Amino acid sequence: MEFTPGKLNTFLLFKLPSAFISGVRVKQITTDQCVVSVKHRWINQNPFNSMYFAVQAMAAELSTGALVMYHIKQSGKKISMLVANNKGTFTKKAKGRNTFTCTDGHLIAEAIANAIATGQGQTFWMKSVGVDEAGDAVSEMHFEWSIKAK
Repeated sequence: MEFTPGKLNTFLLFKLPSAFISGVRVKQITTDQCVVSVKHRWINQNPFNSMYFAVQAMAAELSTGALVMYHIKQSGKKISMLVANNKGTFTKKAKGRNTFTCTDGHLIAEAIANAIATGQGQTFWMKSVGVDEAGDAVSEMHFEWSIKAK
């Protein structure tokens, strides 16, 4: 699969339909960064008239996971990936359009190289920050990814 926002969004439709239905969409992906956007709507709200925390987590996880998938594809090797742990901090109600950005692409190449060289699983933490339309942080999520060469 070519890694473009359109291809990743089609992947969401078929492989992660709850994220797609909730409005989670990849807007940009490069070697170092992935940007994911989601708009507060009726389908993804909580009882407090803001975006449900799990929708924010889906968007944040996708911003990190798409980068891991991108680097695995670039390596040309069969490598499994799994979220081993996560942490989240919520600082403001998520309303309107929220953008989640991960800029930790540089962490992945070294972990993949170590996984291939040693045959051992590798773990690393990646951060995604969600901001609203005013540029204010609404949440910060950290995901510990585990990868292993097959």
